[in-house]
Amino acid sequence: MESIRYLALGDSYTIGTGLDDEAGNFPSLLARRLKDETGIDVALVNLGVNGYTTTDLIREELPVARNARPELVSILIGANDIVQGSDEAGYRHGLQQIYQTINELGVPAARVLAISIPDFSPLPGAAPFGSPSNLRARVDAFNAIARTEANLAGFQYADITEISREASRGHDWLAADGLHPGPTQHRAFADHLWEAVDPTWTSIRR
Repeated sequence: MESIRYLALGDSYTIGTGLDDEAGNFPSLLARRLKDETGIDVALVNLGVNGYTTTDLIREELPVARNARPELVSILIGANDIVQGSDEAGYRHGLQQIYQTINELGVPAARVLAISIPDFSPLPGAAPFGSPSNLRARVDAFNAIARTEANLAGFQYADITEISREASRGHDWLAADGLHPGPTQHRAFADHLWEAVDPTWTSIRR
């Protein structure tokens, strides 16, 4: 049966750390929405791993990506670079390596979606990583780099940071760990991301 190959690269946000069901993470929701819109099965390969940095993604995920022959790609990485004290130059260099490799896979740039880092700075689980004001400033600085590099690569860029800063939309807005998005927030991410990729993704086999 024909299917569209969708590759999701990233960290805990991509794999859905804290969710009871990984089918509720935003890549799974996007894949389901794409199938509903096109009638074509979507073969999702989600390589996200909790705690991964750009360095981890380069070392562990990109070799798999090279063999996955994706037609669609999403990338969300950087929160753990912030947590581990990476500087802006190091983050930019890591993203450049990642984006260059994705370009080399032959995926049309318009079908690659770079996604901003959610703002975890005010959350209870972020307290060990620094003050809220410092973490927020670093999230903004890293996202500015991600947007610039995505634009240079010709990728689509979607900002979900503002959604992450919204007041809770219910008891499952946050995961039980007090740090990661809950199912409602992942649905909000997916709805916003869908607006960014539609109609580019839906026209892939038309």
